[in-house]
Amino acid sequence: MVDLRPIAFVFGCILIVLAVLMLAPAFVDWRAGNGNADDFLQSALVTAGIGLLLALSTANGASKTYDIRQAYLLTAVIWLGTPVFGALPLMLGAPHLQFTEAYFEAVSGMTTTGATVIYGLDSLPAGMNLWRGLLNAAGGLGIAFVAMIFLPVMRVGGMQFFRTEGFDTFGKVLPRASDIAKQLLGVYVGLIVVAALVFSAIGMNALDAAVHAMAAIATGGFSPRDASFNEYAGAGEYFGALFMLLGSLPYVRYVQLVNGDPRPLWQDSQVRAYLKVLGFAVGSVTLWRWSTSDMALEEVFRQSLFNLTSIMSSTGFFSGSFPTWDGYMLIVAFLIGIIGACAGSSAAGVTVFRAQIAFAALVQQVRQIVTPGRVAPVKYEGRTVEPDVIDALMLYITGYVLTLGVLSVAMTLTGVDPMSSLFAVWTALGNIGYGFGPLVERTGTFVDFNDAAKWIMTVSMLAGRLGLLAIFLLVLPQFWRR
Repeated sequence: MVDLRPIAFVFGCILIVLAVLMLAPAFVDWRAGNGNADDFLQSALVTAGIGLLLALSTANGASKTYDIRQAYLLTAVIWLGTPVFGALPLMLGAPHLQFTEAYFEAVSGMTTTGATVIYGLDSLPAGMNLWRGLLNAAGGLGIAFVAMIFLPVMRVGGMQFFRTEGFDTFGKVLPRASDIAKQLLGVYVGLIVVAALVFSAIGMNALDAAVHAMAAIATGGFSPRDASFNEYAGAGEYFGALFMLLGSLPYVRYVQLVNGDPRPLWQDSQVRAYLKVLGFAVGSVTLWRWSTSDMALEEVFRQSLFNLTSIMSSTGFFSGSFPTWDGYMLIVAFLIGIIGACAGSSAAGVTVFRAQIAFAALVQQVRQIVTPGRVAPVKYEGRTVEPDVIDALMLYITGYVLTLGVLSVAMTLTGVDPMSSLFAVWTALGNIGYGFGPLVERTGTFVDFNDAAKWIMTVSMLAGRLGLLAIFLLVLPQFWRR
């Protein structure tokens, strides 16, 4: 029997923190006098009340250690349950969404997907747009903790490789999870502050600068503007691409950098591969668009850099004519969206790390076919990758592709056209944020999707964020009989 008290205690504490965050948009709307402040206060009281009851009633069962089933269950409860309370302000206050839309929006924010069902962001109360940015920021930081602390323990999709002694993820520089948490929080908030200051310096108002900064560093993609970064073409696109890139690198490398050791960041094979793939994508799309249109080279490069960085970092901002991309440009965008960015960041997708190992395993298999007597183990950064890691990784990638196909077909059965279905599941599963197709073209949002399609996207966002297997495993009776 699984002891649920430690899980309920942590969840209760998280709800209390979430309630405190609601006070910031409440204050902003109170100052603006738009009548939305009371809705945030009511949401905060409900959230804090339930969180306090959970924490107090289960404090005697609080534990500093979790077994494998508790780790899986805690992760699922956080990502499934917290958006319920994050959705309260969206239902009680403007834009007064129904539960399906409100939960979709909250899940999208907390999983840092950035897909939205709200059209008319420019006219929303300032506090509500701030709340959407806070959902991104809270989700991005939470994802980093889960990626670095829980996923290696849970052995999700080959992530156990990061637990091995020789891989310098934590090492002697950061011996305890508590040390990582404190320094990670400082780095994360510091990056958001720097991004906000830069965005303000290039002409964004205070609200836009704050929300865009939180969404960029968290790779969340929520913008207070329907036109996203089209309002800030030029410098905004360059700096936006920079901060999205910084937000999609492994956070622990920044912590090591702050501790005086820049070598892990410069020498990280995953970071180098990420920059190479992104550089190739941007370069090839720039040349393609420049040769097939009458746009100036600088404009083509700027838009390609911004939009492809947004996709591969799984952020979701857009600029220029991005919604009308097709052909080669769309194929490149689709592929790098599946690959995603670095493990250990708030970015999603298969991740560069897994793609590197999969490619190395494929090369090893080809070599063994050519020279059957050759013994050539798969290596990553000079270290042998154990077979169980490769098996878990291949299972993850296979599951990812199958899930993408099955859910896309399921969405077409709800009445959504095939192209919109494919890219809706693609953007949700990869936590990318922006889709393509007839249903998206009108508004750039998912407001025109039916409720069943929105729930499929919601499930996809959660499955993509939790590493697929963490969700699937919870429904297996064998897992609970261990």
